[in-house]
Amino acid sequence: MPTPLHPELIATLPPVHRLALAYAPATTAQAWLGLLALDARLAGVVRSAREPVLGQLRLAWWRERLADQGAPRGEPLLGLLMPWGDHRAGLISLVDGWEAMLGEAPLDEAALAALAGGRAEAVASLALVSGAATPPDAAHRLATGWALGDLATNLTHPDELSAARALCLAHDWRVERLPRGLRPLVVLHGLARRGQGHAGGIVALLAGMRLGIFGR
Repeated sequence: MPTPLHPELIATLPPVHRLALAYAPATTAQAWLGLLALDARLAGVVRSAREPVLGQLRLAWWRERLADQGAPRGEPLLGLLMPWGDHRAGLISLVDGWEAMLGEAPLDEAALAALAGGRAEAVASLALVSGAATPPDAAHRLATGWALGDLATNLTHPDELSAARALCLAHDWRVERLPRGLRPLVVLHGLARRGQGHAGGIVALLAGMRLGIFGR
């Protein structure tokens, strides 16, 4: 019987991530919740950091904990990520990606690409740890599209927004047929491809539901 998901972690996710998670099958739901909850936690670290060095210290804590093979202590999210084993290297790449966002505004294309790459590495690792029968490079490319679309939707500085849009224009947005275990990625990539990464409004909600149900 599948382990129940953690409602306290689901509550930390932005609406579009909760929508995507709803279409994860039982076999990969725990892995997806772990990845998305970690992404949300790291985003909060960056958003709340008054000084870059303070943010770096907090991110370093996560990097060390993810590299530790021992049992987690007092952090439910780490417990959720323990089954990733050696594939937690992809999650460390996610930490590195968020660290690139601690620079002074406006962030350049390299910083934004670093976050997109970190998210993509994490999703590619999820594909491996879940046994999803898809090439990791396909998961990596679609996850990069999700990350770039998310940035182009949520950044507010004009120069950063322009850089994110340039990266989106250069990205390969081809659609891939993915296994059911990666259905949340289909939702995230599909909404980003439609320019609806914020999942706002009924049109975006219906588009996300269609992607979740039919995979296209």
